[in-house]
Amino acid sequence: MREEIKRAKYAIDQAVAGKIVCIVSSGDPGVYGMAAAVYEALDQKAVKITIEVIPGIPAMCSCASLLGAPISHDCAIISLSDLLTDKDLIKRRISLAAQGDFVITLYNPKSNKRKEILNDAWKILMQCKSPNTPVGIVRNAYRKNQAIIITTLDNMLNHDTIDMLTTIIVGNSKTFIKNGVMITPRGYL
Repeated sequence: MREEIKRAKYAIDQAVAGKIVCIVSSGDPGVYGMAAAVYEALDQKAVKITIEVIPGIPAMCSCASLLGAPISHDCAIISLSDLLTDKDLIKRRISLAAQGDFVITLYNPKSNKRKEILNDAWKILMQCKSPNTPVGIVRNAYRKNQAIIITTLDNMLNHDTIDMLTTIIVGNSKTFIKNGVMITPRGYL
């Protein structure tokens, strides 16, 4: 973290020197990944190189697959990290997404230094959603020590597995739990 632009500039310099360069980013490079950093760094330089962004699987999608079908309808992704985004703006986005009855995926919910923003997010969600709203908590999706929890909004904070390796998916008003999975109906029936 916080080295993205430095990495991007180094890669651009190597490409300008004639090397074939690849920047690896977890998830999808265009979803909280390195693609924006590379384009932003390139915008600052007076050089022209060809960039190819190869899509990956965003954490929202990999976690959703482990939970069932929680993002089958309109959804929003919000990072709770305030390293690059002001806390008040994060809270406003959570409030607006909750008011709009979106399924909400929360990235970077809690770190050693940042614990209060998850509590703030929970309070905002509790104002706009039912306490019984299904919530999926996935840590280390498809990796060693994977943990999957399906709970409700009122019990969301009662799980100690939440950290920076965790993704939280909060359902909308139609989301339900059946046979151990979260389902947000699309409306096909």
